[in-house]
Amino acid sequence: MNIEEIAEHLERTGYIILDQPFPDLLLTQLLTRCQDDIPERFHAAHIGRGAAKVQIDSIRGDVISWLDGADSIDQSYLARMEILRTGLNRALFLGLFDYECHYAIYGTGAGYAKHSDVLLGKKNRILTTVLYLNENWQEGDGGELVLYDPTSIEVIATLAPKFGTMVIFLSESFPHEVLISHHTRRSLTGWFRVSGS
Repeated sequence: MNIEEIAEHLERTGYIILDQPFPDLLLTQLLTRCQDDIPERFHAAHIGRGAAKVQIDSIRGDVISWLDGADSIDQSYLARMEILRTGLNRALFLGLFDYECHYAIYGTGAGYAKHSDVLLGKKNRILTTVLYLNENWQEGDGGELVLYDPTSIEVIATLAPKFGTMVIFLSESFPHEVLISHHTRRSLTGWFRVSGS
């Protein structure tokens, strides 16, 4: 993972798409962790926060499981993201304080309507990361991530959720949506944050 290249793209365009930034072994291990066959690990995702947090499948249809700091595979991924955090702080002076991340699984027919990753009244998410874990993804399988211009309905980028691909973008700058999936779609979604204190 070339941190200088990532920093340059974020400064210039606000986003970057990376092809296979992680080793195959780690990707395969992460895929084994991103399975919803253990019901106590995965639960329906919500929108909003605090007392206003609700589950509305027509808006957001994924199930999620937050990474477990005690799991060795999750630790390996988080260690790499920590290297990225410190490198981007050095290059861009972003003041990134920590990183939160969850596995996300969209079943057939599920998507996520256009939204922003910055929660209302709490602007501490600075960078969004999405790593895709879908082997043999084909055109027509759906589940693409669509990034929009922040001031219009213009589409900036459409990204197929192919295995090993990662996108990083400025959380506040790009409204986005997940198009309806026609097959089970797996990913790791995370946010680099500044301190809320």
